[in-house]
Amino acid sequence: MKPETRWSYRPYTPPLFDSGEIYICRIAPSEASAVIQWLGEEDEAYTVRCTVRGENQWKETSVTGTSVTLTDLADSTEYEVQVCRGDKKSRVRLVKTGFVPGDAVINYLHPEDDCYKFSGQYLCSPSMVRHPDGHLLASMDVFKGGAPQNLSLIFRSDDDGATWKYVCELFPCFWGRLFIHRGELYMLSCSTEYGDLLIGKSTDGGNTFSKPVCLLRGTGNQKEKGIHKNPQKMLEYKGRLWTTMEWGSWSTGTHAAMCASVPADSDLMDPANWSFTDPAPYDPNWEGVAEGPSPGCIEGCMVLAPDGEIYNVMRYQMGGCKPDYGMAIVMKPDADNPEKRLDFACAIQFPGNHSKFEIHRDEVTGKYLSMVSYLCESHPTGRNYLALIASDDTIHWEKVCDLLNYSHLPEKDVGFQYVTFLIEGDDLIYDSRTAFNGAHNFHDANYATFHRLKNFRKLLT
Repeated sequence: MKPETRWSYRPYTPPLFDSGEIYICRIAPSEASAVIQWLGEEDEAYTVRCTVRGENQWKETSVTGTSVTLTDLADSTEYEVQVCRGDKKSRVRLVKTGFVPGDAVINYLHPEDDCYKFSGQYLCSPSMVRHPDGHLLASMDVFKGGAPQNLSLIFRSDDDGATWKYVCELFPCFWGRLFIHRGELYMLSCSTEYGDLLIGKSTDGGNTFSKPVCLLRGTGNQKEKGIHKNPQKMLEYKGRLWTTMEWGSWSTGTHAAMCASVPADSDLMDPANWSFTDPAPYDPNWEGVAEGPSPGCIEGCMVLAPDGEIYNVMRYQMGGCKPDYGMAIVMKPDADNPEKRLDFACAIQFPGNHSKFEIHRDEVTGKYLSMVSYLCESHPTGRNYLALIASDDTIHWEKVCDLLNYSHLPEKDVGFQYVTFLIEGDDLIYDSRTAFNGAHNFHDANYATFHRLKNFRKLLT
């Protein structure tokens, strides 16, 4: 075996793992059809086999190229699919047809399809960027509780999100965030849950990535405290790039807030240029926080507030507290001392604190925007209700509109969560970790879906 000199693969194939001789790299089902994409030769002939799951009555479709749209499928039905060429075959993959909200399916993974079991079985951590060359890139990792959790998949759209295609895979890569800085594409991630913090760079539009460098060591052990992060944006402030992370673990009961930063004009691939704040544990005695035991805060978002200072607005774990929803914790770094522990700033009312969120400022209106798994008096739990909220000051938030309101469906089965979004002209485009149409549960998503909200500023007034 050859030594590894790269980070990106097409595809990543573990030794002795049954990956099949042909690799199905993307599945995108709809009500009565499914797009199947695989790696191969564009001028070669392939046979795509399809049967209703368990019936063993295969129908074959001849295809020249590396993708097909299977039509005339029954709605809300599970199928088995396989791609063949001569005596070479892919793994049998699972797909369920059916409606899913959104403008396009970026990728789909059936909850019982174990083609990535060396990493996980569900889709998570959506990240999306507009590359300077014009195309969109979307990434997601493959997770499952107790699994290795170390693979990320990257997809590309050349038509503003209408259609998507497979690009590559990064291994090891978990909780990753794609971002553009000074015209270059980077991925900041962990190696696995609570693992090492890694950064890699692509100079060819996302097709390949350099071998990553380690910025900070984690434990990589789910039973011990280590690096916890979310696919969160980078914010440039006073000559440095800032983003958020935490130190802790669920098994040890708490996470301490941190920030990572690096001089904006330095070499981001040199670990010596990076700084990390000392971890700041949650303190139940902070003024204005909820009463009762809380494991603290995770998945913060860097924000440049109207007072000209930067803050880390954090998801607040409030289960078992009083109140038990509807607040966020705001922490403040010292921009002149990037290793100083974050200070508690305030607790605010925030109707989406039980799931990861991003905050972006619209330069046209000056308003701060966020897409949240919406919580209110009639809907205090669950992630089956996604809403756009806005603020003039990052402290006081109001709902602008419903984005995806499926609160009539069981909240244990449906989720629109960890949304990442971009402001582009008059529109908001967003990528959702979506659990729908037979997901394992609301948390263990089976889709990554692309959405567009047109003329959003009309809603702000």
